[in-house]
Amino acid sequence: MKNLATCLCLLLFWINNAQEVEVKVQEAEVKAQVRHTIDELREFIAIPNDALDHSDINRNLSWLTKKFNERGFNSSVLPTEGESLFFAALPMQDDKPTILFYMHFDGQSVDPSKWDQPDPYKVVLKAKENDTWKTHSFDDLKEDVNYDWRLFGRSTSDDKGPIVMFLNTIDLLKKNNVEIPFNVKVILDGEEEKSSAPLPKAVKEYRELLEADFLIISDGPVHSSGNPTIAYGARGITSLTLTTYGPINPQHSGHYGNYAPNPGFQLAQVLASMKDKEGRVLIEGYYDGITIDESTKNILNSVPDDANTINTHLAIKQPEKVGSFYQEALQYPSLNIRGLSSGWVGEKARTIVPESATAEIDIRLVPETDGNRLKNLVKKHIENEGYFVMTDVPDVSQRMKHDKIISITEGTVTDAFRTDLDNLYGNYLVDTFKNTFSEDVVQIRIMGGTVPIAPFVNELKIPAFLVPLVNPDNNQHSPNENLKIGQIAYGIEVFYGILSNKME
Repeated sequence: MKNLATCLCLLLFWINNAQEVEVKVQEAEVKAQVRHTIDELREFIAIPNDALDHSDINRNLSWLTKKFNERGFNSSVLPTEGESLFFAALPMQDDKPTILFYMHFDGQSVDPSKWDQPDPYKVVLKAKENDTWKTHSFDDLKEDVNYDWRLFGRSTSDDKGPIVMFLNTIDLLKKNNVEIPFNVKVILDGEEEKSSAPLPKAVKEYRELLEADFLIISDGPVHSSGNPTIAYGARGITSLTLTTYGPINPQHSGHYGNYAPNPGFQLAQVLASMKDKEGRVLIEGYYDGITIDESTKNILNSVPDDANTINTHLAIKQPEKVGSFYQEALQYPSLNIRGLSSGWVGEKARTIVPESATAEIDIRLVPETDGNRLKNLVKKHIENEGYFVMTDVPDVSQRMKHDKIISITEGTVTDAFRTDLDNLYGNYLVDTFKNTFSEDVVQIRIMGGTVPIAPFVNELKIPAFLVPLVNPDNNQHSPNENLKIGQIAYGIEVFYGILSNKME
C-alpha cells in the first residue's frame, strides 16, 4: 500500500512538472514566433499603404494574397465601388461554427518631416533609455526578444501588426498540430481610413461568402490598464463642413474693420451657440433616446479607468460634463470641432478681414442616434441662429440678398453598433481570455473610436466584438506610430486561444 501511494505521488509530481514544462515550451514558441512576426511585419510595412493611393492598395493586395495562400487559405480580391476587399478562408466543415475576422490594411497618409525617422515605411527598432527613444539595429534582437522595445512605422499598430500576428498564429497552430474548432474567414478592408464608403453595398453583394456565426474585429488599442480587453461596440461617425462668408475678397482691416462683417467671428458665434460652458450640446433633441439605467452604469463603472490618470495624460484640469465619468461620456453622441481655418496665421498673418471661415465638424454616433437626423438638427439650429443655409459657395446676388450665409457640406454616415454583453460568443471570448491570461478581462460596452462594422451586423445578423491587440500609446494616425513588441506576443496568444479552444 505504501508503494502504491509513493507511485501515485510520483505520478502526480510528473504530471505537474510536465504541465509546467509545456507552459515553458509554449512561451518559448510564442517568443520564437514573435521574432518571425517582426521580420514579416517589416516586409509588409515596407509596402506603402496610403488609403488615398490606389496603386498602394493594389500592391498590398498582392502581398496579402501570397501570404494567406502560403498558409493554406483560399483567397479572393473582391471588387467594390471603391478599393477592393481582400477575402480569405480556410477549408470549410459543415459541423463547425464560423468566425469572421475583420481587419484593415490601408493606413493614414504620412508627412515624413514630422517623423523621428527618415522613412515611415521602413520600420525602426527603438528602446527607451532615460526617457528618450534610442534606435537599435535589428541585429540586436536576440532569441530572448525584449518585449519592452518597440517597432516604429506607419501601420505597425493600425492595422498591419494584427494581420501579421494572425498569420503567425496560424503558423504556430499548424506547427503544434492543433485542429481549429471553427471555420475561419477573414475580410480585410482597403479603405477603412477613408470611411469604407463602399462597404455596406459590398457586404450585401458578397453576403453568402461572408456568412458567419460571429465577427471579431482586431483594431485599436487594449485598455490603458494593459489587461485583456473586449469591446462590445463602437461609435459611428459622420461629419459636416461649415463655411461662413464676409467680403467677397480679403479686405484691409484698417479700411474695413468695424464695417465689413468678419466671418471668423460669425463662425465662432455659431459654434459657441452649440454647446454650454461644460461641453454639453445645446441643440434641441441631440441626446434624445439615450437612457442609462443602473445595471448599465454598473457595467460602465467596472472598467478600470482612473480619472486622474486620464486627465494627467491629456494635461487637462477638468473634463467636459456630458457624462459623470469617461465611460459614461462615450454613451452619448459627440459634437467635435476637428479643424478651423480663416485667413492666415503665424508669420503669414495679415491685417485683413478674411473673406470666409471654415470649421470641420465630426459627430460620433451611438446606436440610439441616427447620423442624418443629427446633421439635420445641427442645420436647423444654425438656421434658427439667423443663417441662410446653402450647399455651394454663394454668388454676388445671394450675398446681396442675405445678411448671414453659411454653406454646409455633409459627409457620409458610418453607423454605430453594440452587441449585448450577455452573449454566447462574448461569454466564450471572456472565458478564453481568462484561461489564457489568468487576468481580469476589461469589458467595454462601446468604445469611442469608429470601425465600419455596422454593415456586417445589420446585413449578416451576427454579433460583433472588438478584440484590440496593440499598446494604448501607439500614436496611431500620428507621426511616430509604434507597436510594443510585447503586444505581438499578446496578439499571438489571443488568436491562439480563440482558435484552439472549443466552445462549451
